[in-house]
Amino acid sequence: MALSYYKETLRETALKLATSGKGILAVDESTNTCGKRLASIGVENTEENRQAYRGMLFTTKGLGNYISGAILFEETLFQDHADGESMVSKLEKQGIIPGIKVDKGLKPLVGALEHETYCSGLDGLTERASDYYARGARFAKWRAVLQITADGPSDLAIKENAWGLARYARSVQEAGLVPIIEPEILMDGIMIS
Repeated sequence: MALSYYKETLRETALKLATSGKGILAVDESTNTCGKRLASIGVENTEENRQAYRGMLFTTKGLGNYISGAILFEETLFQDHADGESMVSKLEKQGIIPGIKVDKGLKPLVGALEHETYCSGLDGLTERASDYYARGARFAKWRAVLQITADGPSDLAIKENAWGLARYARSVQEAGLVPIIEPEILMDGIMIS
């Protein structure tokens, strides 16, 4: 569908996400990252345990009073709560807009500085975003990581990451999702004298 088809829905969703006094909950940890969180409390990294952890969060009484949207990992978007109701439905009952992390991770950026990356996942993004919309997601998140060092970021890293963010934003809007753009600026190793 054309971007114009979703124009009013995109606007309404963006305004709801920006509700004064509310924030966006980031629960988009990958399976491995969530596993580290669970391991820190002695819990095995299984889908059932990840489901229980997320279900506990999404059914916390009053969560919707403080949270306007929740960024989900793909597993969570398509996951049901232990009671059989979808995780999306649990969020919606709290007045929380479900969102989705759509990037596929950082990759080395050939031709740039050794440590510089780009965010992958543009191939097939509009189609995936359409599936996410059908499941109930109404916004998406994509990140770009730039590192401030003595010799960087390079012009290539800046241009590639800006281009990737723009392409992502246009792609998900085509599928009805509000884009959240996350430029992550790392200042590791900077020495200011």
